[in-house]
Amino acid sequence: MNKAVFLDRDGVINEVVFSGNLPIPPRKLDEVRIIDGVFEAIMLLKANKFLPVVITNQPDVARKKVTVETVTAINSHISELLGITHIYTCIHDDSDFCKCRKPSSGLIEQSATELAIDLSKSFLVGDRWKDIAAGQGVGVQCFFIDYSYPEKRPKEPYIKVRSLLEAVERITGG
Repeated sequence: MNKAVFLDRDGVINEVVFSGNLPIPPRKLDEVRIIDGVFEAIMLLKANKFLPVVITNQPDVARKKVTVETVTAINSHISELLGITHIYTCIHDDSDFCKCRKPSSGLIEQSATELAIDLSKSFLVGDRWKDIAAGQGVGVQCFFIDYSYPEKRPKEPYIKVRSLLEAVERITGG
């Protein structure tokens, strides 16, 4: 069985774009900026035999603000830059009531099955309450990057961190 660290994409791996004071995902490939320390965090995960698995909500596809092709291109770009080979994406909106959209844990469960992941040895890093709720739903320890967004806060338990690199250093002890 593999161990994994489930990663939200926007705000954890790449910078968010702001619409007013609300964080939104980049909608164009040239808006993608990898956050400082992410490359080192991914290398540290791999060196410690953790699979980095991206679990991302992309509801702007359902909202017709971005195409699935653009989301796929952004995911592919991130994959190529960082060597992340497993990216799971939900393109639905809340009104679709799907099982893959966080805070549901469907994408985590799907990836755990497909990649033979032992959830008892795995973790999640996110920057929104829905990320943390999805991880809590499958019993993984969660790390919350707190950017103080003006929105609902996650319910405890979680460990508050400043970055993906800080979370990975705590996970791996290095």
